[in-house]
Amino acid sequence: MSNTAITQTALANSLKKLMLSHSINHIHVKMITDDCGFTRHTFYNHFHDVYELLGWIFSCEVIDGVDQYCTLDQWQQGLQLILDYTADNRIICLNTYRSLGRDHLEAFLQRVFYRFLFRIIEDISKSMVLSEDIKLDCCEFYSNALMGVFISWLKRDLRETPQQMLKQIDQMMSGNIVNTLSKFDRS
Repeated sequence: MSNTAITQTALANSLKKLMLSHSINHIHVKMITDDCGFTRHTFYNHFHDVYELLGWIFSCEVIDGVDQYCTLDQWQQGLQLILDYTADNRIICLNTYRSLGRDHLEAFLQRVFYRFLFRIIEDISKSMVLSEDIKLDCCEFYSNALMGVFISWLKRDLRETPQQMLKQIDQMMSGNIVNTLSKFDRS
């Protein structure tokens, strides 16, 4: 592991530790650097602010594992990873959602769901003749729908299990993207 990766991981671990007892909007760079023994200068060599570090954490811990499941046959496994991550990191995710960091979390989730669905739509449509606009509109619509369900789950304090959420999403989405794209297939 490179020195950069080691430093970023140490900063991330300190932020996650602090988020167990502090709201993200009450955590300052000095708190993070004091916790892991680095200087503020070291922090700023890697991240612009606490929210960028938080985004890096989510990217490394969520996106890297999801990419392999962006197909029609495996999308449920990818979504299960996102739901499990959220439940496993409940305090951190809810802390972010309930704070000024909510916008950052929503923007991050929107990018994750959009990227996830775009790759699934690309997989579904590889044998179809579709305009790029149709694929992008479909991706926008379904990523917003998925985002709405996810935010509602956060609002309910993750009351349902990840498995219950996956079942609910699967019931609403299975076959719908394929049907939508099929309507516009010109092949």
